[in-house]
Amino acid sequence: MRNTAKTNTLERIFPILSVENNCIVSKQGDITVCYKVILPEIFTISDKEYEMIHSVWHKAIKTLPEFTVIHKQDWFVKESYQADFKDTEQSYLSRSFERHFNERPYLNHSCYLFITKTTKERIKSQSNFSSLTRGELIPKEIRDKDTVQSFLEATTQLEKIVNDSGLISLIKLSEQDIIGSEERSGLLEQYLTLSPSKRGSLQDIAISSDHVRVGDNRISMHTLSSTDDLPTEVSYLSRYEKLSTDKSSMTLSFSSPVGLLLNCNHIYNQYLFIENSDYNFLIIRLCTCYIRNY
Repeated sequence: MRNTAKTNTLERIFPILSVENNCIVSKQGDITVCYKVILPEIFTISDKEYEMIHSVWHKAIKTLPEFTVIHKQDWFVKESYQADFKDTEQSYLSRSFERHFNERPYLNHSCYLFITKTTKERIKSQSNFSSLTRGELIPKEIRDKDTVQSFLEATTQLEKIVNDSGLISLIKLSEQDIIGSEERSGLLEQYLTLSPSKRGSLQDIAISSDHVRVGDNRISMHTLSSTDDLPTEVSYLSRYEKLSTDKSSMTLSFSSPVGLLLNCNHIYNQYLFIENSDYNFLIIRLCTCYIRNY
């Protein structure tokens, strides 16, 4: 049987131009700084600490320039616990702990933060599937050195603010962490193969109107992009009823139902677009005046 589906090569449609100075450069000239995020264990954060984390992120994000895209990506992958029996100096309780949890399944959580400097035109563009299926023959000119340097200084300041909080840690990824080496896979390879913890082989990626398939993995994608799909009130934490009582309350983050509480292999992406607020306010005022005069 002849395959009539449209085919393409990853090299031609891949949106990344290069990885230089620990930054990802896209074919459109966007520059991305990548971090691995170390988060606290689940059920170990108090209400006050959740409030502190929220304030830290708010303060850190305000340091970034306009037309910046913040992408937080959380991986949740089912794995089996591998006990450490090589440590001969372990106490009796430690070895009992290792034996008790050895080979037990759990949901492994990895978190990454990508900060991208783009332009006014790019931040307002809509992919409409094109970013996955099209490439640019000639990349846009990368912006001047002063703009790039100012952006990198802002990301360094964000990193310092988050790390100084003592609750969250950011580890900047190197070129080897991003593109990999002969010994281990990089972040890009892990994403394309959906294999975050082991070296995977590149497989066919099939993209259709209703699903995406990577090798034998069939991917179901869901998006929350409209305010109509969100609740009327949003908080940075929520009460976890299963571990709460009349006298005590156990709280989790507001997004926990799509995080560790969703017991299946999944990737949770969050995007925040920083635009020019003065320009947006002007557009709203002009639209309001137009409606009144209509």
